[in-house]
Parts: sequence; C-alpha cells; structure tokens
Amino acid sequence: MGIEPTNLTAQLHHRAAGNPPSTLPEAAISNCFPGLEFDFRNIWRRVFEGIEVHEAHGLVTAADPEHEQLIGLELVQVADVRVLLAVRGPSRTAEDALLDTTFMEWSNALADVLSTSVGQLVTCRFAAPADPPDPDPPIVATVGLRVRPLMARSGTTNEPLALIDEDVAQPGELTQSLCSPWQNDYRECGCYYWAASRPDYVNREATRQGSSIGNNWLARSRQPKVYDTPDQLDYEDLFRDWQGLLRFIVGGRDYE
Repeated sequence: MGIEPTNLTAQLHHRAAGNPPSTLPEAAISNCFPGLEFDFRNIWRRVFEGIEVHEAHGLVTAADPEHEQLIGLELVQVADVRVLLAVRGPSRTAEDALLDTTFMEWSNALADVLSTSVGQLVTCRFAAPADPPDPDPPIVATVGLRVRPLMARSGTTNEPLALIDEDVAQPGELTQSLCSPWQNDYRECGCYYWAASRPDYVNREATRQGSSIGNNWLARSRQPKVYDTPDQLDYEDLFRDWQGLLRFIVGGRDYE
C-alpha cells in the first residue's frame, strides 16, 4: 500500500528558507501585482529561457549570446497571443482615437500558454519600440523560445512544489521593485489608480445639480473646494512630516 499526499495547502504553509512571515497566506494581504509582499512581475520577466524582459512590459533587457540581437526589442506576440494592444477612446478631436498602446499583464495574457507549453518552444515575435506608439508595429524578429517552469520540483518525486524556482528569482528580487519607503505607494494609490486603505475624497457637499464637491485629502489647501488640484502634498512632504501633515478623518470629513 502506498501513501500519496494530496494536502497541497500544507505546502503553502511551509516556511522555505528566506521567506518572510508576510508570504504565508494568513499574514499576506494577497496583493502581489505590484504588491505589498512581493512583486510577481519579477518572476515573469524570466518566463522564457534565453532572454529577460522588463517586469512591466515586453522590452528585452538581457539575453544569452545566441539571442543578443533581441536586446532593445519589444516582445509583442507569444504564439497566437498579442501582448501589445491599442488603447482607444474619445479624445479632444475624435470619438474613437488611438490614445496609446499597453502591454498586457503576463499573468493574465499568458496563462493558457504557460499551462499548455511549459518546457516547450513557442513562437515569439518582436518589434522595435515605436514613438509615437504603434499598436501594430512591424515584426523585426521571430524566434522560438522555450517556456521556463516557474515553480520548483521535488527532488524526490519531481512533482511541482508550491515554491518559486530559485533559477527564476534570485535572492532579494521578489521585493526589489516594491515602494520603499512606504509613502510612495501611499501617495499614488487612490480611487483613480489603485484601491488604498486611506481617505481619498473628503469634506463632500452635495450640489443642486446632484453631484458633489469636496477635497482631495492630500491637497495642501482646502480652498477652493475641488478634488482635482495640482497643489498636493508631495513625496518629500510625506517623508519628512506625514504625521504632522495628514489629518484625521471622522465621518468622511477632516477633523481639525
């Protein structure tokens, strides 16, 4: 009779060497893109053997000698998946205009490729960076690259473990792109960018038109009462005196 462990949850609770307490499920906020515990993009940049891409988009930043010609190019398509797409919407002069281009998040765009092609060669297409942005840039290189396994394997059974392979992320890389000090993300994260555990729109008053007026909590001055103001506390203000500049909020209003 053989015993085959199926409790994969127990593997997630294993304290591997170098993992801080925040990596455990019960201690994590589970925000890993870009993250408060770690930045998973630092793993995706080595998803293909032979090259390394920028953690936030497809720019090839390093490569093995046989792929050096790819350095400086942008990865725009993997197999039949386009990872560079157009951003369209209304502009000042047109209802449907090309506003920009954007790279899809690897974890979403390449989920199917990773689940079906780990260890296999996939066709990758590259283009030169374009300025102004070009949603359909000319392909200048087409290369077959092998999809790298991201998770480590058991030395006994060779089965995948709930641990990131050491070859994918070197010591310190999982957290190197997180904001330090914390005031950086604290200032940036808000209702128009990223949900944050801080006040955003305060001192609200209803108008006769049915909308409201109020203040951005980080505004230096509360007059005039307008949310979109360029005169806001900057990073250095928060670095030096966050405890003196930030106000308490009670019932959605400043508490003076």
